[in-house]
Amino acid sequence: MTKNYFYIATLLVFFFTLGLSAQESKQQSKVQESASIEGLNLYPNPVSNGKVYITSKNDLDKDIIIFDVLGKKVLQTTLSSRELGVSSLSPGVYIIKINEGEATATRKLIVK
Repeated sequence: MTKNYFYIATLLVFFFTLGLSAQESKQQSKVQESASIEGLNLYPNPVSNGKVYITSKNDLDKDIIIFDVLGKKVLQTTLSSRELGVSSLSPGVYIIKINEGEATATRKLIVK
């Protein structure tokens, strides 16, 4: 009878340890997935002249998606230079998502 309790306790410890290691690996993968863009600059913000400049340390091509505050996609483009034209956007607050290589960043963009 005590052998059964020993085996049950051993199995419980094993499964508990296995579950903890699985949670740790999930958290580490989330950290790796959400790598931010190194040296990202977005200026001027607020935008008043219809142009916003986006720079980063690596200066690679950037995939840009701009959403309004309701989550509707209002602009999507690939940026190979630093200048992004936003004159087609009406004044308001937007969310800009920038992808550069494997890194991603999200910022608030204000258009006056």
